[in-house]
Amino acid sequence: MKIAFLLIICSISLGALFLGLFIWWVRSGQADDLETPAHRMLFEDTPNTQRNKSN
Repeated sequence: MKIAFLLIICSISLGALFLGLFIWWVRSGQADDLETPAHRMLFEDTPNTQRNKSN
């Protein structure tokens, strides 16, 4: 019976930890923009001028 109480305490502690991390994640702005990183890879940051030099 002692192991059941230990497992309940561990699971509640782990759940509270994940809830705290989730709240920190949302408040710090990590979840503000989920679309831009997926589209950022489609745009080149600098023009590719080395192709023109080799011709």
